[in-house]
Amino acid sequence: MNARSPALFPIFADLTTLPGIGPKTADAFDALGIATPRDLLFHLPHGGVDRRLRPSVQGLSPGSIATVEVQVGTHRAPGKPGRPYRIDVRDSSVAFALIYFHARSQALQSLLPEDSRRIVSGKLDLFDGVIQMAHPDHVVPVDQAARIPEFEPVYPLAAGIAPRAMAGAVGASLALLPAQIPEWHDAALLAREGWPDWVTALRAAHGPSGPQDLSPDAPVRRRLAYDEVLAHQLMLGLARADRAARPGRATSGDGHLRTAVLDGLGFAPTAAQTRALAEIEADLAGPHRMYRLLQGDVGAGKTLVAALALLICVEAGGQGALMAPTELLARQHVESLRAMMGDLPVRIEAITGADGARARAEKLAALKAGDIDIAIGTHALFQKGIEFGDLRLAVIDEQHRFGVRERLRLAEKGPEADVLVMTATPIPRSLALTAFGDMELSVLDEKPPGRKPVRTAMVADARLNEVVAHLRDAVGQNRQAYWVCPLVHESESVDLVAAEDRAKALRRALGEDRVALVHGQMTPEAKEAEMTAFRTGSKAVLVATTVIEVGVDVPNASIMVIERAESFGLAQLHQLRGRVGRGSADATCLLLYRAGLSETATRRLALLRETEDGFRIAEEDLAIRGAGDVLGTAQSGLPRFRMADPERHTGLMTMARRDAQAILARDPQLTSARGKALQSLLDLMDHQVALRFLTTG
Repeated sequence: MNARSPALFPIFADLTTLPGIGPKTADAFDALGIATPRDLLFHLPHGGVDRRLRPSVQGLSPGSIATVEVQVGTHRAPGKPGRPYRIDVRDSSVAFALIYFHARSQALQSLLPEDSRRIVSGKLDLFDGVIQMAHPDHVVPVDQAARIPEFEPVYPLAAGIAPRAMAGAVGASLALLPAQIPEWHDAALLAREGWPDWVTALRAAHGPSGPQDLSPDAPVRRRLAYDEVLAHQLMLGLARADRAARPGRATSGDGHLRTAVLDGLGFAPTAAQTRALAEIEADLAGPHRMYRLLQGDVGAGKTLVAALALLICVEAGGQGALMAPTELLARQHVESLRAMMGDLPVRIEAITGADGARARAEKLAALKAGDIDIAIGTHALFQKGIEFGDLRLAVIDEQHRFGVRERLRLAEKGPEADVLVMTATPIPRSLALTAFGDMELSVLDEKPPGRKPVRTAMVADARLNEVVAHLRDAVGQNRQAYWVCPLVHESESVDLVAAEDRAKALRRALGEDRVALVHGQMTPEAKEAEMTAFRTGSKAVLVATTVIEVGVDVPNASIMVIERAESFGLAQLHQLRGRVGRGSADATCLLLYRAGLSETATRRLALLRETEDGFRIAEEDLAIRGAGDVLGTAQSGLPRFRMADPERHTGLMTMARRDAQAILARDPQLTSARGKALQSLLDLMDHQVALRFLTTG
């Protein structure tokens, strides 16, 4: 790609370069994923306020927004502390009051001089039967009425960002746009769709004239959405072409290790597992570097497929690495792979941040010498000083938990290493093609025999004592249970359940030595001790936060209680439920909820009660939350759709995918005049980091 145009430098600068934004305000914007003026340009309004000038507030209901011209009357300063400052005003028909709390008299006298005429705009309230307007949003002289937009955009906000601050920051960002940007679409497409040029479309999206301009189907919104998806598809296409052009390293094994593992399983792999492994085996043996996504539902058997893929590399005399998002999951993988491989001559080691200096030095020397066949760890695997003798395959588990740079650094440990990324969150196929179009896709769409169905029930938290009583009976029958809470410590600001407090309550009810506690703020040693106690059965109940969402495998655990289930997303709930039903006992998942569920929360919990089909759940999750959250793209570093709506823009997304393929077929390197303009689009969408990962990872 070409270097970034100097005309675009200002919109990629730090947010603090905008007037009125210091480090503290920039931190508040960061909560919205906004770090540069460019991010603000793509932060489109989601609503609007009608501020057209009216003759009077008469007849308007409380809560309405009114914009009227008034005659300013008497100022009434508060006689006692805590009382409001009142200003009597009158429009063309009625008198009412402007109300200010904690006001400075001198400032209000300057803003609203007595006997002057002003335009005021704000929300109407009714107090003691009298109309009033508290803290008007706008107060301007009559000759400056144009300063108040007839339809004012409303933006998504975060704590510490006032609506006026957001509007000011967006306006300052729009002022940084170049007057013109080379057009990357042909005139026929623009005419057919009724689309303006890109800069005009962006300005219009931030200056809607009415509710119709906020619709995803508004021409300017469709133009911006199409461009966003087109840039994404071009990036994926360029990455795919780059990989196809670069030779990889062929890796083939003789099958002796895999045969031994399969013979010892006691069951046959599913057809889906066999198919996925054949696809991976063909990629490894091929002349190009593999980059494949393995996705499957909870319990579909991804670990077995990954283990067999790693053994291909060991059979070929090379090494494999498996990176997990948590130390808990990394150690779980070590245990399960060692158990799976039994007495086979395969050395599997955990490399984590918890290793002591001496143990770490010994492991690193063995890894560099090629004596460790399979290394399993967290982010510690890609730290400086870690060298592999011959890394052939990097497997990345729960890929959405890792940032782009982390995955890039692991892949660089073996310059020609193949890459397999896994996710236990099923992704709708249409979305997978759009978001991961640079990868080959393997899907595990069936579960191994023996997985029991999980009975799922919704239970109001008013029945908590009944749940604890049933749990006491189950524990008496040597059954084990998970109890998941959404917080670690009690919070004054968030009305949810703290894991530590729940663990104390359950210890009082079930016995002090029967309840384990695990959460993300514990030391690795403390977590491992509690998990070991639960895994071995010496403790019957594990109270945890979502640290157990993935990877924890205790076959005897047959009960899952999720407290305040309405505060979790569908994918999380489905993952948590997947922790049970792995043994011979009947499994139960109880979704404890607080009365007064919203319509969306009711929809989520009811769907989970109805089905265990992860792909159906994923489709519903997409409809409820949108692509960004479903894919975890904010964490992954891959582009997040800010303007495209996968639910409403299905046709546009298909069109963009098709058009990107046609563009790259004609101009593979984007070197033509139109190609260079499209490079500007890629630049505007800030795809450089992701493109670098996709073309080297």
